[in-house]
Amino acid sequence: MTPAERGSGGVQSVDRTFELLELMADAGGEVALSQLAAGSGLPLPTIHRLMRTLLAGGYVRQQPSRRYALGPRLIRLGETASRALGSWARPYLAELTEATGETSNMAVLDGDQVVYVAQAPSRHSMRMFTEVGRRVDAHCTAVGKAVLAQLPEEAVGQVLARATMRPQTDRSITTVAAMRAELDTIRARGYAVDDGEQEVGVRCLAVAVPGAHANAAISISGPEARMGLISVDEVVPLLHRVAQSLAHELDPG
Repeated sequence: MTPAERGSGGVQSVDRTFELLELMADAGGEVALSQLAAGSGLPLPTIHRLMRTLLAGGYVRQQPSRRYALGPRLIRLGETASRALGSWARPYLAELTEATGETSNMAVLDGDQVVYVAQAPSRHSMRMFTEVGRRVDAHCTAVGKAVLAQLPEEAVGQVLARATMRPQTDRSITTVAAMRAELDTIRARGYAVDDGEQEVGVRCLAVAVPGAHANAAISISGPEARMGLISVDEVVPLLHRVAQSLAHELDPG
């Protein structure tokens, strides 16, 4: 997000600092100075000054190669933000689980993976269970594909360039071309599906949380046999409604 997109009335140096951190995150956490200059359009002296401040605070570190990497002090901030995000999301996920009877999840994109940050478990004894904090590859999950489908093309290209496309089951997508075609399908129909691509016998429907800076998605998951009885025409509008409400909670402005 550029400083202009953040709106007026802010402090320019703060806007620029966060822009550099976001560029680093989009690039996988490590960049060369030339990448920061190209991505931000800022003068090199300005970038040097901001990076020195981040280095001194431990928010950025410099590798022996002279490339810059995200620093360890960001871990505590991320963990605290993740817990807060989960607490905000749980009531909305509980609404989904109450309406569908299946497990609801929220996950955020982190590099080429997604991290589950909140869950409302199904009441069924046989149910989908994913630990909060678990990381999985984005290309074989409905939440991951839903987030990717709403990213700008440049950001999608960066994620897919880093992704290994490892198959988790024999249904997993394993090529960039196939993933791009899948993302086109998701954009056209408005939701993502994981049909046994991450775990055999598990089906998942997901939609992105619109406009949320966290790059998040929510989903319902369950055994294929039970999920096959759920009406997509009824559940997808519910997912979108809950996602919209959650987006307002996360970004009330």
